[in-house]
Amino acid sequence: MRPRNLFAGVHLSGYSSEFSQQIEPLNKAAYFKLILVLGSLTALGPFSIDMYLPGFSAIAKDLHTSVNQVALSLSTYFIGISAGQLLYGPLLDRYGRKKPLYLGLLLYIAASVGCAVALDVKSLIVLRFIQAVGSCAAAVAAMAMVNDLFPIRERPKVFSLLLLVVGLSPLLAPTIGSYVIGSLGWHAIFLILTAMGVLVLLASWLGLPQTRKPDPDISLKPRPIISNFLQILKTPQFYTYALSGSFAFSGLFTYVSGSPILFMDIFKVSAEAYGWIFAIMSVSFIGTSQLTSLLLKKFNSQQLVLFGISLQVVLSTIILVAAVCGWLGLYSTIALLFIYLGSLGLTNPNTSALALAPFTTNGGSAAALLGALQLGISALISMVVGFLFKDSIVPFAAILLFGAFTGLVILLAGRRNISSFAGADAGAGAVMH
Repeated sequence: MRPRNLFAGVHLSGYSSEFSQQIEPLNKAAYFKLILVLGSLTALGPFSIDMYLPGFSAIAKDLHTSVNQVALSLSTYFIGISAGQLLYGPLLDRYGRKKPLYLGLLLYIAASVGCAVALDVKSLIVLRFIQAVGSCAAAVAAMAMVNDLFPIRERPKVFSLLLLVVGLSPLLAPTIGSYVIGSLGWHAIFLILTAMGVLVLLASWLGLPQTRKPDPDISLKPRPIISNFLQILKTPQFYTYALSGSFAFSGLFTYVSGSPILFMDIFKVSAEAYGWIFAIMSVSFIGTSQLTSLLLKKFNSQQLVLFGISLQVVLSTIILVAAVCGWLGLYSTIALLFIYLGSLGLTNPNTSALALAPFTTNGGSAAALLGALQLGISALISMVVGFLFKDSIVPFAAILLFGAFTGLVILLAGRRNISSFAGADAGAGAVMH
């Protein structure tokens, strides 16, 4: 079944002339449906992360292990997403966007069923890794399709709209998860994720166009793939915004992986209260990401990135100093983290758009490498959180500061190398208003 009515008029600005000649500009209804389907792809991974967070204690008790061991299933999920992105990037460029997407979603569905029936924490950790490898196909495909479907100046706006859909995850998932766990047990969480995987697969099949034709000239041998990734990584605009944005973005995953310990173990809130706190906190990240479209009318993306990462450094420094001095209580911690997460909403859409702007023919590989860097760095840092963050807020705050400060240093150093490259190759991608 081909969704001809919905995408009979998608305009692919800057994409292949053969494909764009078949279609016309999107109307508002089709644009909304496109964003919704792409958003569902990007939201699958976050839902898989957030929905089971309130169940850490219940899972640990049921599987006769510790909460820290259960937290490793979250870290391995991050590693699986990161590694899987590098796998799907070349596949998306070689076989088109949809076939690799379907393969990944089927793998995700099978692993979700396995998680629901896991009998020990080691099995859960392995199955979460496989689940992540499946889910990242959706994230890479969505990012590549944004690069395919929209002109450069539109992409920060589109990424911010996708973050709005993704934002439903921290708003709804932990709260829903806490009530599901309370009434049906933690196994039901993974059955719900299985159903979500099936729905996303159907939505992708019925609601997405094939934005890129298969290209048999793209090699799947290791040496050309690695060479292609290295060529992308050497592009100044890519490595500056991909790396600075990745270290800045790690703050979100530091918060996600550390928040169950922070709120439920240190501040002793209930699973239900934690779900509501998590939902409230996400309003800041979502809200500022939605300001991007308005702010871009007055500021360019580079300015927003610099401001956002600088604000992260200031806030994480305040959190660390207050933690060392013993000044942090539940409400002050919530307030500071609320503002901190807001700064991430400014940086992420803009660093993603700026990093991908120079690429067309190898857009899938560039999107995969960007996602791998974002989630790989976040995975490593979240593992450190799992090992060090137990009964004191200080390690948590120090890790937040490390990510933000490293991102700022990379940004300031890398921007010096962009100007000559940008003028020749990036065009509007270098200065996005």
